Amino acid sequence: MKVRGARAEGPSAWMVVPALVFFVTFAVVPLLGVLFLSFTHWNGLGAITWAGLESWRTALTDSVTLNALIVTVKIMVYSLVVQVPISLLLGVFTAGNQRYRAVLAVLYFVPLLLSSAAVAIAFKALLDPNFGMGPGLHIPVLAQNWLGSADLVLFVVIFVIAWQFVPFHTLIYQGGVRQIPASFYEAAQIDGAGRIQQFFHITLPQLKYTIITSSTLMVLGSLAYFDLIFVLTAGGPGYATRLLPLHMYLTGFRANDMGAASALGVILVVIGLGLALVLQRLGGNSRSASQLEGA
Repeated sequence: MKVRGARAEGPSAWMVVPALVFFVTFAVVPLLGVLFLSFTHWNGLGAITWAGLESWRTALTDSVTLNALIVTVKIMVYSLVVQVPISLLLGVFTAGNQRYRAVLAVLYFVPLLLSSAAVAIAFKALLDPNFGMGPGLHIPVLAQNWLGSADLVLFVVIFVIAWQFVPFHTLIYQGGVRQIPASFYEAAQIDGAGRIQQFFHITLPQLKYTIITSSTLMVLGSLAYFDLIFVLTAGGPGYATRLLPLHMYLTGFRANDMGAASALGVILVVIGLGLALVLQRLGGNSRSASQLEGA
């Protein structure tokens, strides 16, 4: 018998207050500050003066901004095309119970332990056309000016990004595959399905929400590849790898235009939120739906 006035079972709503305070203090308040600065003139040191929409006009009419947006979209699309199939296949492979797969999984995850700056420094040294891996091994193909050619540098950046972050997404897919009941595969084997058929008719459908989660992280990560590209190419040659976050940094701290840089920051946040919402909508209305739904 339920007693009137008795407390409902379950955690109290007050338990969310510390996390909410933390989020508002370190996320919402700084974002509002950036939004305010986007309507001002400020060089980072002097007085802040009101500028209205001038900073937005400067940021949006700059041809470099459009180029940075195009470079960001290219990196985003290429990262998805390269990383999704590789990390998916590696995740399925490392999900096996064989011991040698566990050993290989450890090797795959090594790049994940390194900082982006360290990875960029290492590849910058390896790809040096005078003292790098090509001249050292006397291989002419590797002795090209990989980071100095506008035709090659973007593909080099995509390769380095994939080298570092594929292990992270492999770990996500590995966990997703291990959640699929073995009975599904046993039933498929009884029906005569081979490994390829099992992959396309069992593994892929059951990884729907895992793929959406991983793709969301890849897309949002493409909006934050600042440190790796800054150290590796500094946005060059020319503007070939100057993506939006790097353009925002250079506008604010090199051109000393914090107003336009803040406008670029707001644009970056809006793009990130929009893409995240679109990808979540692709997963259906219920984000908490089970991966095994319909099994």
